[in-house]
Formats: sequence, C-alpha cells, structure tokens
Amino acid sequence: MLGLLDWAKIGSGLALGAFIASGPVYLYGKATGRQQAAVAALESSVKILRKKGEIDAQVSSSDAASLCAYYGLPDDEQAECMRRVRSASAEVGDNRLHPPERPAVRERRGGP
Repeated sequence: MLGLLDWAKIGSGLALGAFIASGPVYLYGKATGRQQAAVAALESSVKILRKKGEIDAQVSSSDAASLCAYYGLPDDEQAECMRRVRSASAEVGDNRLHPPERPAVRERRGGP
C-alpha cells in the first residue's frame, strides 16, 4: 500500500513534469500565434495592393475630363481640375510611379 509520503512524491513529480512541459508548449503556441499574425498581415497587404492596382488601372485608363467629372466639381472648376490632372500626368516619368522631384522643391527643403 502507498503511504502519505509516496503520494506526496507522486504529486510533486506530476507537478514538476507539468511545469517542465509547459515551457516548450508555451513557446510553441507563441511561435504559432506569431506565424498566424504574419500570414494575416500579408493577406491584408495583398488585398490592399490588389485594390490599389485596380484603382490605378481605372485612373490610368480614364481621361482628365471623366476624372474631374467623377468628383462632381462645378463646371467652372472642371477646367482647372483637368489642367492639373494633365500637368501631373506630364510630370510622371517613364516608370509611371512617382513624379521626379523638382530642384525648386529641394531648395525649399534645404536639401542638396
């Protein structure tokens, strides 16, 4: 028959085993959670970039008049809007990503 001291040893052994096993299980769960968060963030980024690509394609295929009309501007402001859209399109380089920075802008910022 098992005595009180034997039950205490068994109980303390079980507690020690659970304590030792909890460390790796905790670290595994933490790593899995990080990986799931990274996957969710990547999926969100892909969705946003796809939507941005659709918008960019729509804007690129539109002409200045339809873009300005889409904003619901009054007739007297549409001419100025079309002028600005056309000038922005002309400033965009061959890569169609960003307009080159003009020297006057750099001088105002105090850059080289």
